[in-house]
Amino acid sequence: MIKYSIEGGDLPVVICYPQAGQTLCTERGAMSWMSPNMQMSTNTGGGFAKAMGRMFSGDSIFVNEYTPSGGDGMIAFASSFPGSIIPFELNNESIIVQKRAFLAMEKGLDLSVFFQKKFGAGLFGGEGFTMQKISGTGTAFVEIDGCCKEYELREGETLILDTGYLAAMSATCTMEVQTVKGVKNMLFGGEGLFNTVVRGPGKVWVQSMPIMTTAQAIAPYIVTGK
Repeated sequence: MIKYSIEGGDLPVVICYPQAGQTLCTERGAMSWMSPNMQMSTNTGGGFAKAMGRMFSGDSIFVNEYTPSGGDGMIAFASSFPGSIIPFELNNESIIVQKRAFLAMEKGLDLSVFFQKKFGAGLFGGEGFTMQKISGTGTAFVEIDGCCKEYELREGETLILDTGYLAAMSATCTMEVQTVKGVKNMLFGGEGLFNTVVRGPGKVWVQSMPIMTTAQAIAPYIVTGK
């Protein structure tokens, strides 16, 4: 298990302290600062097929690997948006996360694309047809927009979310789209036409400030340059 600390409050950074033989994998440009003994290697992270899968899920084709040389090292990865960095300690299991949520992970974990099986969930659910899947055993770090709330759903239990608020879920959960009931609710409720429904069993991580919702809120106040 890799040593790390998460600091910075609402503007978080995860600082990792890999020991000899431990390697961290990240998307391109994720490194913020590091000790001089950290050695970087850029590759496709498992071949052409996986590289294409990462591209479809919102990440770059290439990944960077960082390994300490001659002793323990230090490397930091800062969040790109105000929110949270959530560590996932995986033990031969998988999680599904929103596009562009992946920040860093221990080498040995597998990052791949996850396709929504249901057309409606991909088209109207707000999370899109493609998400990211992290599998295996080790520690992964994921960016969450805003603060994060975790729920555990029993078999058949559901949680209804507005568009974009689903940050991550266990691979054992399923996701579908539910139409908002009532014509007046659709037209005048201000909540849109569809909700995302996540069904257990498994855990669900909800984010309080989806980046698209935030962008829509500030868009009227942005003055374009002349």
